[in-house]
Amino acid sequence: MNYDDDIKRRLRRVEGQVRGVLKMIEEEKNCKDVVSQLSAVRSAVDKAMAYIVAVNLEQCILEEKESGRDTGKLVQEAVELLIKSR
Repeated sequence: MNYDDDIKRRLRRVEGQVRGVLKMIEEEKNCKDVVSQLSAVRSAVDKAMAYIVAVNLEQCILEEKESGRDTGKLVQEAVELLIKSR
């Protein structure tokens, strides 16, 4: 799978968020604030995973349709992958 610039940007943003959380911890910031930022990191990672699965699924479905094969299994696998990642 080719990973486009959008996903790379998303992950760089997550990387920056994690660095920010580490800095907050080093500065002994309030627990509530740290957890809030960690929640934002988790949300960003979840969205990145969903994006990757969606783009990959779209590509796979197009390939399967071109070959005349059923795409139902691909969709089920994508759903299972997302559920498993939670």
